[in-house]
Amino acid sequence: MLNLVLFGPPGAGKGTQSEKLINKYQLVHISTGDLFRAHIKNQTALGKKVSKLIAEGELVPDKITIDMLEEEIDKNPNAKGFVFDGFPRTIPQAVELDKFLEGKGSRIDGVIALDVDKDELVKRVALRQKETGRLDDQAEKSQKRIDEYFNKIILVLPYYDEQKKLTKINGIGNIEDIFNGLCAVIDKY
Repeated sequence: MLNLVLFGPPGAGKGTQSEKLINKYQLVHISTGDLFRAHIKNQTALGKKVSKLIAEGELVPDKITIDMLEEEIDKNPNAKGFVFDGFPRTIPQAVELDKFLEGKGSRIDGVIALDVDKDELVKRVALRQKETGRLDDQAEKSQKRIDEYFNKIILVLPYYDEQKKLTKINGIGNIEDIFNGLCAVIDKY
């Protein structure tokens, strides 16, 4: 089983690259953002809570996120592995993910961080907002999410670096070149 964390700020290309990795390595993609959006779309009780938080540019509490993630993993008992996109966002989430996977006889094999500077992120998110209309991509909210990443979420990286699981990849450039860089790292696991 191959379990990867694809790490990076909003607009870094995690979704684009995850899609390509899923096809190549036959992994299951778990995006907390996609899970949140599905709950919102289906107007579940959880979706209504998440909707309010996201609309305000806030992060969803760890407990809600972890419960949704574990439920999604359990739905895929025959998976060859997972690509975690947008999770973990905190050290407690990383610790809980490790415990959960260990309980299933598995682990995170590697964490790949897509490095993209703030100016590029702002451009990418603005373009995505025009194309998709995502509420969390509106300028004010997206800036808050980008700041949140660089001020808080990025603090998770040393947790994985200490475990010798972290690799950073330049997330600016041609999509195929970035993908080939990701594959070169993954193929070493």
